Amino acid sequence: MRFFIDTANLEQIKEAQELGVLDGVTTNPSLMAKEGIKGDAAINEHYKKICDIVDGDVSAEVFGTEYDDMIRQGEELAALHPQITIKLPCTKDGIRAVKYFSEKGVKTNCTLVFTVGQALLAAKAGATYVSPFVGRLDDISSNGVALIKEIVDVFNYYGYQTQVLAASIRHTQHIIDCMKAGADVATCPLKAILGLLNHPLTDKGVEIFVADAKKMEG
Repeated sequence: MRFFIDTANLEQIKEAQELGVLDGVTTNPSLMAKEGIKGDAAINEHYKKICDIVDGDVSAEVFGTEYDDMIRQGEELAALHPQITIKLPCTKDGIRAVKYFSEKGVKTNCTLVFTVGQALLAAKAGATYVSPFVGRLDDISSNGVALIKEIVDVFNYYGYQTQVLAASIRHTQHIIDCMKAGADVATCPLKAILGLLNHPLTDKGVEIFVADAKKMEG
């Protein structure tokens, strides 16, 4: 499973890249706003900075809700850098836009997916990625990880090449569960990724090795 970091924070992206496990980045309007990025020029420049840090795909989300706006914004974003993946909502116009860009060879990420039916339509339209929102489903007492498994099974059965990108990851256990469910990618906060390193026996082992190494010094 590949790891994307879900943020627009350049320092966190750099830290994940330096860790050596980062495969890409996902962003959205909320994450951009959180970093205080305002205006088309500033947003575009920020995307370029992200692409300079990472080697993999960078999902850049359109702001428009109508088809024509999605196409216009998506084309502008795609022109910024070869690593840009156009992020489009799983709506009627969004699916149309996925088809438009897929036919032009532009990578797409169909986001805000909450059902296997939505994921199926996105795959049929040629989406590179579909992004089921695990945490948001859990928030309403549904099972986000179960949806990941459903979509993976359907895509495998019918031979769709669209990758399942588990999104709205809230914690480290979500990562583990999505991995077991067969997700191709998990996009996560840096904290959740770093949480995979945590184990008391590892900490204890390091402590013992350091103590024993000191004994050998003299």
